[in-house]
Amino acid sequence: MNRRTFLLGAGGGLVAAGANDRVNVGVIGARGRGRDLISIYGALPGSRVAAVCDIDQAQRERAVALTEKVQGSKPKTYSDLRRLFEDKDIDAVAIATANHWHALATIWAVQAGKDVYCEKPASHNVWEGRKMVEAARKYNRIVQVGLQSRSQGHKRLAIELLQQGVIGKVYMARGLCFKRRPSIGKQPDGPVPPGVDYDLWLGPAPMRPFNPNRFHYNWHWFWDTGNGDIGNQGAHEIDICRWGLNKNTLPRTVFSAGAKYIYDDDQETPNTQIAIFQYDDCQIVFEVRGLLTGTEEGITETPNHIGNIFYGSDGYLSIDVNGFEIRRGEKKELVRKEKFMEPTRWDTRPHVENFLQAVRSRKQSDLHADIEEGHLSAALCHLANISYRTGRKLTFDPATERFVGDNEANRLLTRNYRKPYVVPDKV
Repeated sequence: MNRRTFLLGAGGGLVAAGANDRVNVGVIGARGRGRDLISIYGALPGSRVAAVCDIDQAQRERAVALTEKVQGSKPKTYSDLRRLFEDKDIDAVAIATANHWHALATIWAVQAGKDVYCEKPASHNVWEGRKMVEAARKYNRIVQVGLQSRSQGHKRLAIELLQQGVIGKVYMARGLCFKRRPSIGKQPDGPVPPGVDYDLWLGPAPMRPFNPNRFHYNWHWFWDTGNGDIGNQGAHEIDICRWGLNKNTLPRTVFSAGAKYIYDDDQETPNTQIAIFQYDDCQIVFEVRGLLTGTEEGITETPNHIGNIFYGSDGYLSIDVNGFEIRRGEKKELVRKEKFMEPTRWDTRPHVENFLQAVRSRKQSDLHADIEEGHLSAALCHLANISYRTGRKLTFDPATERFVGDNEANRLLTRNYRKPYVVPDKV
């Protein structure tokens, strides 16, 4: 880091002192979110996309073309993330793989001396999330999780007001993930597409025959690789719930129920789910609805209805991508309403700038979504899914991050890793 000199711009973002002083970033996973990250890192003056990595040759080629268009220079290319980690010219990596690769990729990266920006959810299960925290601390690396709401102006303001007592004592946080999801249908197993390293794509997950329904994006809906929509879109809103309640531990109990209604298809995870997390003085209630549904008071995003509602002794605060509003008293009087403050509603750039700022300062406390925050919020998603899969209310010990007296539930806190893609017990 001594070879780079940084300055802070007027907007608080990171600005390099010269082209040769930029943070060299390797982007791992070059489809949807990976392409977004290439566009952001490649355009910021404080960073450069120095490498792209994907198990799919076609995606690598598209990523190279996009990078060259954005920043005017071509990146190196890798098919295996392990080779990228060996590259001494790479300072940081941005991980946009499927969920089941997040932990191992992050741990390998920090062991190689790289800082990490990892997309949400931080982990695929609770145990490996804690290992990510341990690795970040042991190797003294900066690890930001892609919970970009924590860097969005109107959401930061809303949470600040909430914690100042604008609606009194908060007793409940609700998260809404009412995101329409069509059926994925059914697909037979088939040949691996040309140019795809399928073994590497599976990584820690069990070996299965290739199926197109388990591959691009739809991997979200299978337990081997994804966490359902509570761990996909819902990861953002469940993080806002915990952030607003200022809870820095996991809950004492969790209960979740639901099902996959209407559809007869290959999806394993529920398309309708409700979860209740009980803390000593408040609770989180989270809902997933992938089918046709209405919205809730104060949530204005359409056609999907995604956001949060906080209920307090004096009123309630609702927040979504469009802004927030505060209503108080028996008559629900509107006392404040704010619109979003960013150039675009889902702007990730401020979150990336915050990461680069912390890379410069070497202070994890500068991060808006440090890996510890990412782990706790992802763990809420995982706890809900474990309750759903076991079919019962579970008691949890936040100190040990284990369920109390329930071996079946505890087995779901981790997984059997496929060699050599094993998250180590000692990082």
